Amino acid sequence: MMKTTASLKPAEVEKKWILIDAENAVVGRLASFIAMRLRGKHRPDYTPHVDCGDHVVVINADKVKFTGRKLDQKIYYRHTGHPGGVKQRTAGQILDGRFPERVLEKAVERMLPKESPLARAQMTHLRIFNGPEHKHEAQAPETIDFVSMNSKNLRTQ
Repeated sequence: MMKTTASLKPAEVEKKWILIDAENAVVGRLASFIAMRLRGKHRPDYTPHVDCGDHVVVINADKVKFTGRKLDQKIYYRHTGHPGGVKQRTAGQILDGRFPERVLEKAVERMLPKESPLARAQMTHLRIFNGPEHKHEAQAPETIDFVSMNSKNLRTQ
């Protein structure tokens, strides 16, 4: 008897849409859950070289939480491209700024495979919105209550 592993083909993938409310969710825990769903590792037919993950819609991304003192101590760096052009901002400054959804976006992006066409394709399936409204009602996303799912593991802050 020969045992073979079934490899999923791109045409066979059925993608679902899921909706996550990020209000009061811890950034790292939420980002690891989203990265797992984007890659498709929750599926029994997961294939590493195929984009078999779901489409993820996140609302209330500006209301995420950090544990400990990370809001003041976690620093995000960027470079302007000019000599000496390293800029830095804390997580609190970004959440209070113009694009607070970038905190969650960068956390998820850094949990996916590095600089590959597959990772870039998987990141296009992530939609992040600051408020409670989103423009993907037509896809009828399945709602996942992430905060209550993980609340038993969190200590009070």
